[in-house]
Order: sequence, then C-alpha cells, then structure tokens
Amino acid sequence: MANNAQHLDPGKVTLDLLRRYERHGKTGRRQFLAALGLATGGAHVLAQQPVGRTPRTQFPTQHSAKVMEPVNIHEIAEVAGRNIPWGTFEYINGGAEDEYTLLGNLEAYTRTWLRRRVMVDVSKVDTSLQLMGQKLAYPIMLDPTTKNRIVPEGDKLAAIGARAANAIYGVTAAPWMGDLNKSGQAPIWWCSSLGQPTRELAQDWARRNTDLGSTWLGVAVDHTVTPNRDRNIRNGYPGYEAGVLMPGVPNVTWEYLNWVRGATKVPIIVKGVLNAEDAAAAVKYGADAIIVSNHGGRAYDGAIPSLMALPECVDAVAGKIPVLLDGGIRRGGDVLKALALGAKAVLVGRPPAWGLAAFGAVGVQRVMEMLAAEFTVAMALAGAPNLAAINRSMVRLPWEQ
Repeated sequence: MANNAQHLDPGKVTLDLLRRYERHGKTGRRQFLAALGLATGGAHVLAQQPVGRTPRTQFPTQHSAKVMEPVNIHEIAEVAGRNIPWGTFEYINGGAEDEYTLLGNLEAYTRTWLRRRVMVDVSKVDTSLQLMGQKLAYPIMLDPTTKNRIVPEGDKLAAIGARAANAIYGVTAAPWMGDLNKSGQAPIWWCSSLGQPTRELAQDWARRNTDLGSTWLGVAVDHTVTPNRDRNIRNGYPGYEAGVLMPGVPNVTWEYLNWVRGATKVPIIVKGVLNAEDAAAAVKYGADAIIVSNHGGRAYDGAIPSLMALPECVDAVAGKIPVLLDGGIRRGGDVLKALALGAKAVLVGRPPAWGLAAFGAVGVQRVMEMLAAEFTVAMALAGAPNLAAINRSMVRLPWEQ
C-alpha cells in the first residue's frame, strides 16, 4: 500500500482511518497513527528520538538498540504496522463485525481497579508457579494462534522466541516441532485446534501431537463457524466472505473430550468458556483446565469481555481445575488484575504476533520479557511478593463500590 501512496487522497485516507479507529479510545489512537504512517509511505508519524541514543532500558543486555527502542507493547505494534502488508496488519488487529467485544476486552482492564497494599516487604518478588505438571517462570503464556499468515515460518520463529523467553508456547499445528526438538530450540509447548469431526480424526490428532511432545492438548469451542470479520473481508484476506455460513467443526460437543482422552494421557484444556454453566460442564466432562476466552473478540461480536466473565467461571469450578484467561492483555498490570480475579495464568495472542512482525523471533522474546518485567513491577507496587499474595480483595470491578 505504501508504494501507491501517491495515488491516494491524503484527506480521505486520514478521515477513513480516523473513523475506523476513533471508537477504540487510547488504543485506537495508537493504531490510527501506525496505520496512517503505513498508508502514507511507512513514515513514523510519532515524535522520534535522536538516532543512536542510549536505549531507554538495559534489560536484557543481549538485545540490540533497535529492539529495545519500543518501551511497551503499543509501540511494538507500531513497528509491526510498518513492517508488514496492510491486510496482514489488519488481520492481526481486527475482530468480528463492529468489534464491540474486541474493544470490551481492552476497556475491561481500564475500568477495573486494584486496591494495592503498602508496607509489605517486596525486596524479592517471585512470579513462578506450577501448572498442570509444568513449572512456569511467570504466569504468562503464548496463545495458540496461527503466525505463518504473518511472516514465512512464523510459527517456528515464534516458538524459538518463546523458548528464549522461557515461556510456554501455544500452537495450532506443529508438524515442524520435531525439527526444533532436534536442534534444541523447541520450547515447552501445547497444541490446540478447533476440534475434529470424528472420533478417529480426533484421536489421530491427539496421538500425533502427543508423540511430538505436546505438554497439553486443547480444543477451542467458540469458533464453530467462520465469523464475519469485516476488516479481513474488506481487504480480500483469504478465507473470509460477508454473511456466508462457512462451517468450522460445528458438531463438537462435550463428547469430544472423551474422544481425545481415549488417545492420550496429557491434560486437556477447553478454550472459549464464558459462563458458569459451561465452566461447570467442563469440570463434569473431565477437562483438566479451562480458558476463559472470547477468541480475542474475533468470533462472536457481542460476547462478554473475558475479564468480566472470569469471576463467575472461577466460582463455578470451585478450585477443581485451573482457570486461565486470554483477551485484551497489553500490560503486566493487566495480568495482575486477571490473577486477582481468580485466573491461575493468562495467555496473550496479539502481542507476540506484533513482536514477530516487528523483529522476528527476538521480537516475540522481547514481548514476553516485557510483559513479565511489567508484571513483576506491578506485583511489587501492589504489595504482592508472590502469586499466593494476589487475591480477590485486591481488585474492584466497575459495578462494585
């Protein structure tokens, strides 16, 4: 698109982008600026710092000044917007239809407040935890999202970055994971899918990924048909059409857990739970964990924001299985709010995708390190020296006094 900038009406481009992003508030303003820069030839429209200056942080020292230049996830997204085609950038950023759920995921964190404690010794902050047989250095993992659509071999590059960041990696398909195992570059990883239509296919999928080394297996249950994603449709992105019923795996029921359980012994995760009834059903039918998720606002537009759905799901499982969460996390402080509301850990989708588009494998590493570092600072400022100190009393939801 940048090569055709001279043929565009600058005023019309600016107005169209402003209309598209203005409803997303602060995040929308950042996206607007990144998109405007891309549309006008890739120029960075934000104020620039002098070239060659000292990076704003020295953590970690092995990264280049270029990688260290962005100081938060939003700025990494801006770099990503200048590096990849417009349609691909929209594919990462976009949600379903009018994107109310996408926006709701973000707003949920801005409207939820922490009651921090003071006079607590936080000279040491421990972010580690045990989760379904694995020890995590911090409670932030990579969501299973397809990254090959972003850059060539994106899934493999993201896996390498995840390993460097000591983060658990989620993937939707992993036939190449054996190569990383052989080269010693494979992270701890798990595989999720939209399900398979028959028992035989489900068990073949489970055995194949178990044999490759998947730590857990998951099924995303909120994407039974291809949703209306206006941005993708408008940009002619492959696989999307307006108002066309295109089934994914519409016959997935709770029986699917029995299908998979018959072929593997690894823990099974149900991703896409948003209410107490389904959370309780997941326990009843033998899920080892659930992920409270609305697919990042990319499935049904109008679904409740993940953070708002979290408390009732936590109450419904009553501690019998771990409750995880994704959707809208852009800061370490967001992670703290999710854990205070009962999540055992969180997953992020768009941030590592932006990191990949911005800097490749090291960008994924940097995103995860950045979130982990911010989370550590947030814990210390909130008076929580370890994860056990994070609890429901620390947070107030919008409707609570």
